[in-house]
Amino acid sequence: MTNEDIEKIADDLEVKSAQEVLEWAIGEYPKIALASSFGAEDVVLVDILVKIKPDATIFTLDTGRLNEETYDVMERVRKKYNINIKSYSPDTEEVEKLEREDGFYSFRDSIDARRQCCNIRKVQLLKRAMSGLDAWITGLRREQAVTRTELKKIEYDEGNNIVKLNPIADWTQEEVWNYIKENDVPYNALHDKGFLSIGCSPCTRAIKEGEDVRAGRWWWENPEQKECGLHH
Repeated sequence: MTNEDIEKIADDLEVKSAQEVLEWAIGEYPKIALASSFGAEDVVLVDILVKIKPDATIFTLDTGRLNEETYDVMERVRKKYNINIKSYSPDTEEVEKLEREDGFYSFRDSIDARRQCCNIRKVQLLKRAMSGLDAWITGLRREQAVTRTELKKIEYDEGNNIVKLNPIADWTQEEVWNYIKENDVPYNALHDKGFLSIGCSPCTRAIKEGEDVRAGRWWWENPEQKECGLHH
């Protein structure tokens, strides 16, 4: 499928609901998986996806530096929906080399150093997780960040050479939380403490009143640079 083909489909999918997008994607791509970090958007997608396809493939990147609350919600989701969650961990030798040579907080030294850490703990894991897949599903939304305002519900992910679905790209934060409450979806307890976007523990903080959704991620960097490499 070419970029042109996907652009045509994108116009059709733009008016479809998240459920309709997922139903279409599951029919179109037999080897499809949801990448979940178990933030609010991702647990919503787990709920929608599992109701359509109970044995859907769901994977997560266990960077080794996640909050305890993140592991807790993973387990609650696993039990509630009776699903298997494929977890991927970083290469031990690469992590050891990074920490021995550059320390335990090298990601705060520069953008390049932070991206190196993200590459080892996230990007390489994603490439392993997506090996053999036709498409992947994310919980990205347009209003999350300045880097995501042009997000389509279907895109061609050139960096990973795969089709990428963003079924709730047009959802608001209010819609996400309404869905969670109405459907009794388990969610990360850190959300109740002001953490709107949750990643690795040392790179995530609660946001202050008036700050944007992703202000608590890599807060020492400019908003235009706040991507880890998973989303190009």
